[in-house]
Amino acid sequence: MAKILVVDDEKSIRSTLKDILELEKYKVDQAGDGFECLVKVKQNNYDIIILDIKMPKMDGMEAIDRLTELSPDTPIIMISGHGTIDTAVEAVKKGAFDFIQKPMDLNRLLITIRNAMDKSCLITEKKTLQKKVNNKLETVQMIGNSKGIKQVKDTIERVGPTEARVLITGENGTGKELVARSLHAKSSRSGSPLIEVNCAAIPSELIESELFGHKKGSFTGAYKDRVGKFESASGGTLFLDEIGDMSLSAQAKVLRALQESRITRVGEEKDIQVDVRVFAATNKNLREEIAKGRFREDLYHRLAVIIVEVPALNERKDDIPLLVNHFVDNICKEYGMAPKKVVGTAMKALQNLSWTGNIRELRNVVERLIILSKEEITKKDVELFVTPSSGDKSGINRLIDKFDDLPSLQAYVKNEYIKHKDDVTVV
Repeated sequence: MAKILVVDDEKSIRSTLKDILELEKYKVDQAGDGFECLVKVKQNNYDIIILDIKMPKMDGMEAIDRLTELSPDTPIIMISGHGTIDTAVEAVKKGAFDFIQKPMDLNRLLITIRNAMDKSCLITEKKTLQKKVNNKLETVQMIGNSKGIKQVKDTIERVGPTEARVLITGENGTGKELVARSLHAKSSRSGSPLIEVNCAAIPSELIESELFGHKKGSFTGAYKDRVGKFESASGGTLFLDEIGDMSLSAQAKVLRALQESRITRVGEEKDIQVDVRVFAATNKNLREEIAKGRFREDLYHRLAVIIVEVPALNERKDDIPLLVNHFVDNICKEYGMAPKKVVGTAMKALQNLSWTGNIRELRNVVERLIILSKEEITKKDVELFVTPSSGDKSGINRLIDKFDDLPSLQAYVKNEYIKHKDDVTVV
C-alpha cells in the first residue's frame, strides 16, 4: 500500500485529504508545517509528499529544498491557495512533480497522484534493475584466447564507447547475452540500466505492451497503466534478444522508436521521448528471414550498424580448458565446495566432444561433473556422466539430420509405421 504524507497548516484540509486518499486505498500520514514534515521524512519512507506552500515556521518552498536532499526520489506535489504562474514555475524548478492550486480539483489531484506513483515505481524499478546490472557487470568477462573470441573482444573495445547499435549473431548458447553486457559495460551508459527482453519468450499479442507499455483498459487484462521496456531503459541500453522471432507489427513500432526516439503506449496517442541505445541478438539468418518476408529490411539496416558474430564452441575448442576451469571455480564457490581438479585426460575428452549446445551446454556439463564426481574429475567421469547429445549423435539425432524439417520427418515415421504396423505389439 502506497504511503502519502500530507503537509498543510490547516487541519481541516489535512483531514479531508486523509479521508479521500484512504478511500482510494492509500496510507496517509500528516504534518502541520515544514519542520514536522522534515522530521517525519527522516523517520519514515513516503511514496508521495503533498506539500502546502504557505505555512508557519517553515514554508513549502524552503521545505522542498531540504526534501530534495533528504528524499530525492520522492515525488512532491505542491498545493497553494495563493499560487501564481511564477510560483508554480519556481516550485517545478525546485523539483516539484506538479503544482495544484486551491481549492483543489480532487479528480485532478487523484490523477496527479497516480502519475506520481508511476514515476516513483519507475525510479524504484530502475534502481532494482541497476543493482542487478551492476552485479552482473562485476562478473562480465569473456573467457578465451582463440582468434574468433579475440576478434569479438576487439570489436567490443572499439564499439562499446560509441552510441552505435549492434546486432549480435550466433548459435544458441554461444554467449550473445554476455557480448551485450560487455558492450554496455564499456559504454558511457554503464551507470544506467541494461534492460533485457527475450522476444521469443513473449506472446506476439503482448510484445508491444511489453516493449512500449500500455494504458489501463486498453485491452483485456490491462488493469493498470504499465511502463514498457523502452521507457524503463531510457538513458541506458535495451537488449532485444531473439529479435528474429518478433512479429512484423512489433518490428514496425521498434523501427519508429529507433528512427524518432519516440514511443507510444498501447491505448494512448501521446508520444513519449526516449533515449535508448539498442543491441539486438538472433540465432537466425536475418537476410534469409527478409527474403521470406518475415523480417523488415529497413529494421535490419537500423539494427546492424555493427555486426558481431559470436563463434560456436566447436570453432574454438582451444578455449575449452579455460572455460572449464572458469566454470569449475565459479560453480564450486556457489556450492561452497573446494575447487575440483580436472585431470588432463578428462579435459581432452571434453575437447573431443561435439558441443551442439555451445557454452551453455558446457557449463551444464561441468556442473554435473562437479556434483557427481568424487575428489577429481576424470575421463571415466566424462564418459559416465556426459549425455550422448554432447558427444556422437544418437540414432534419433542422426535420423532427424536426414530431413529438412519436422513435417518430412513425421511423414517418414508415418510411412514406416504403415509398412511395419503388423509387427507392432501394443501393450
